[in-house]
Amino acid sequence: MTEHFELMDGKLHLYRRENSRKWQCSTFLAGKNWRKSTREESFSLAKAIAEDWYLELKGKMRGGELKVGKTFRDAANKFLPEYKALTYGERSPKYVVGIELMLKAHLLPFFGDKILAEITPGLVQDYRIHRMTSRFDKATGEPKRPSRSTLQQEIVALRHVLKTANRHGWLAYLPDISAPYKMSGKISHRAWFSPEEYKRLYEATRARAKTPKKQRWKESCENLHDYVLFMANTGLRPDEAARLEFRDVAIVTDEATGERILEIEVRGKRGIGYCKSTTGAVLPFERLARRNRSKPTDRVFSKTKSQRELLNNILEELDLKVDRDGNRRTAYSLRHTYICLRLMEGADIYQVAKNCRTSVEMIEKFYASHIKNTLDASAINVRRPKKTPRKSKGKAKRDDSDDTA
Repeated sequence: MTEHFELMDGKLHLYRRENSRKWQCSTFLAGKNWRKSTREESFSLAKAIAEDWYLELKGKMRGGELKVGKTFRDAANKFLPEYKALTYGERSPKYVVGIELMLKAHLLPFFGDKILAEITPGLVQDYRIHRMTSRFDKATGEPKRPSRSTLQQEIVALRHVLKTANRHGWLAYLPDISAPYKMSGKISHRAWFSPEEYKRLYEATRARAKTPKKQRWKESCENLHDYVLFMANTGLRPDEAARLEFRDVAIVTDEATGERILEIEVRGKRGIGYCKSTTGAVLPFERLARRNRSKPTDRVFSKTKSQRELLNNILEELDLKVDRDGNRRTAYSLRHTYICLRLMEGADIYQVAKNCRTSVEMIEKFYASHIKNTLDASAINVRRPKKTPRKSKGKAKRDDSDDTA
């Protein structure tokens, strides 16, 4: 049976549950129930702690420091089920899981117990500083700062939760959580292979396919060589290639050029789209079909993990794993290579964007900015013809009068 006593004219309750030895206290202030464990087994000590706690709460209430309402944790718990349900089929499941992990790992430990009204622009700025300074490299002792994009994604997740609270009437208005002192972000190009580097890569994969280090790896090495050629001539994302089935690919003769190309029905993060390859993708696909195909529903690239490991090994051997700016090359770099090579050949940027299921803005930002062939020297090095100065008649008369004087 629970032991129960009333203190402070019945406004403070001190009780001990049946299966517990320690006393707890509770009160009702500012429209909310407050509870606290005294962590004491002695009644007299527990009574003193409970009274001090009650008087402290009363003082905070008079000073306006006792804020009540929904917490950030309440809003996050409301947001996650909504987000999963409403974005089903529209957002990648991995992206949704990433949002949940950001909340649990970083946002909830910092904001979790805060009342929603306490989340101000200043507190959000404190969070940015906390993320920049709270983790240290064990080897160097320097702060381990998250990347600019990672921190931005966390702020996006924070904004989602606050918008959820606002929709349900728990937050009167959304605070301004934009970054102060914001500068234009550095525009860096994506890792890719220049024509010379791409030639070194496919020559190395071709040599490995002919003479693998172990005979049992021969088929994997042949698949890798065809994978490199296929990706660099179609511009598919690695996840799109991993989903690709033989029934999604057709070899056709292009009406405009008369060349044999691949028409591909692509399923990826942007839904269903279409791609037309260059002629260089046809032979690799035919070899893959002869080697791997048994049914139309089979995957074109069924063993992506082994291909990734082999590709990394060859890049390390060729010293091509990292470019001069420190960007690591992966299978995604073959897509970037396709885009860059098409721009260097003078392809229309809008058509390249459509074929790669991306936007012209993304291509201009991450690819066209560092392709020298996109600059027209004849349009840049324009020289306006110089005009010969002409003397006016009045000036000439004054000059003659000066000479006679």
